Amino acid sequence: MKKIQAVIFDLDGVIVSTDEFHFLAWKQLADAEGIPFTREDNERLRGVSRMESLDILLEKSTREYSDVEKEEMATHKNTIYRESLKALSPADILPGVAGVLKGLREYGIKIAIGSSSKNAGPILVAIGLDKTFDAVVDGTHISKSKPDPEVFTLAGKQLGVPPDQCLVVEDADAGVDAGIAAGMPVLAVGSAVAHPGATLRASDLSKISVDEMLG
Repeated sequence: MKKIQAVIFDLDGVIVSTDEFHFLAWKQLADAEGIPFTREDNERLRGVSRMESLDILLEKSTREYSDVEKEEMATHKNTIYRESLKALSPADILPGVAGVLKGLREYGIKIAIGSSSKNAGPILVAIGLDKTFDAVVDGTHISKSKPDPEVFTLAGKQLGVPPDQCLVVEDADAGVDAGIAAGMPVLAVGSAVAHPGATLRASDLSKISVDEMLG
């Protein structure tokens, strides 16, 4: 692993967990349509776009939906989700995050967010980290969601750091795949910790030091 000059963090599940908010919003939508939706189903939505998530949810539906209906459903889900985000605060930042961000800053390492979510901005504001990162690339900036590498490639370009010197931090298998496809080493955390392609692994950011991350 080359000398790391930048770290690109996924947002949901790495910096803050909004998984429960997503699950409850999708569950409310599914219940209204009479579609079975479990927490196991929700795991399949990790790291993928809103419309792709909706398509997965609709696999259990007994009817077909038009593109217009799908857009309306996705918008409704996002409205429910964004309303729930009002409950977020800096207290919801995940273990180890504050120390890692502080340590990276002390080393002069550039930091960015690389998220498929279109709600990264409001989330960062809610948890008080909206002025922390050198670049924020999210679902509003990309046309292809993870496992496509676009979000990480764009973040690396905005930071001005070559791919092999950018470390991606991801908690979803699709995100690890995206980091690998971008030509970047990957620290897998949380649900992705067993991914065979990860360069580094830790259950969460409190279990790894900045020195270990930077090699």
